[in-house]
Amino acid sequence: MKLVIDILGWSGSGFLILAYGLTLIENKKYFDYAKYLNLFGALLIAINCYYYNAIPSFVSNLIWSIMATFTLYKTKRKDHAIHKESVHGNLYFYQRLQLRILRLKSRNY
Repeated sequence: MKLVIDILGWSGSGFLILAYGLTLIENKKYFDYAKYLNLFGALLIAINCYYYNAIPSFVSNLIWSIMATFTLYKTKRKDHAIHKESVHGNLYFYQRLQLRILRLKSRNY
């Protein structure tokens, strides 16, 4: 069991370092991966800290994972709002286009 907990802790540390490295690349595509790596890395380290009774580190990583969860939620919500706005914008465009077509037809061109 100790070996599994150690592997989880080291994996979590690796995830956090990788997440930080991905944010340095400054590519939007990698930011999404970094958010998930932050969440899973912090959770894995929190498990390791809890097992070894390192309560301050456990609490810090638990807070880190909560912040990562809120960031993911906020990003998903923002993406959903942008998609919804885009759909409504397209509907408005098509409605205006249909009105123009009807006006042209009514003029008997």
